Amino acid sequence: MGDPGLRTIVAATGNAHKLEELRALLPGVRLLGLGDFEPMPEPEETAETYAGNALIKAFAAHRHCGLPTLADDSGLEVDALFGAPGVRSARFAPGSDADRRRALLLALEGAPSRTARFVCVIALVGLKKADHGGPDVEWSRSESGEALLVRGVCEGRLTTTERGFGGFGYDPLFELIDLGSTFAELPSATKHRYSHRGLAAAVLGRFLETLDASTQPR
Repeated sequence: MGDPGLRTIVAATGNAHKLEELRALLPGVRLLGLGDFEPMPEPEETAETYAGNALIKAFAAHRHCGLPTLADDSGLEVDALFGAPGVRSARFAPGSDADRRRALLLALEGAPSRTARFVCVIALVGLKKADHGGPDVEWSRSESGEALLVRGVCEGRLTTTERGFGGFGYDPLFELIDLGSTFAELPSATKHRYSHRGLAAAVLGRFLETLDASTQPR
């Protein structure tokens, strides 16, 4: 759970890998998972954007848990597939992560370009709007309430075979061009520095550090 003196935020995820990664990315936060609360119905991700789906998950978990809550939605956008799988990355093919990786490799057979990007949007709800959010922070207002949105994008290309044993999802196929390594081949600390989720979480972490006592989640 971490230091009980830290600000407490709920991460609206039941994915153990994602929760572990978020805790590493936000060391200044006492981050709880949905497993720390009574079970809740999983909201249907019906939006066509990362921000829309992140907001759906964040507001649903916030209503259930009653604490400031963050949720992220992320996806892999492949240029040869016209941006697919995008928001449907987790549903690109039935089965496991390995099944989806195999389906992606099959879809890319013969593709002249393998450029792609990971995109992540994190929504945080349950805070009051601050006056000093900064240029990288967006505020969304809807019938559900106000939410803070941050975004991270990581450019790369897809390999023709899986490489590496770390990470999860599409990590064994996504190569950072400058490093020549897939996410699955990198140490966690290096991956966090370059990844879409790491970039978004860094913006969120800097924002949380600026909050005054009246807006800090506790």
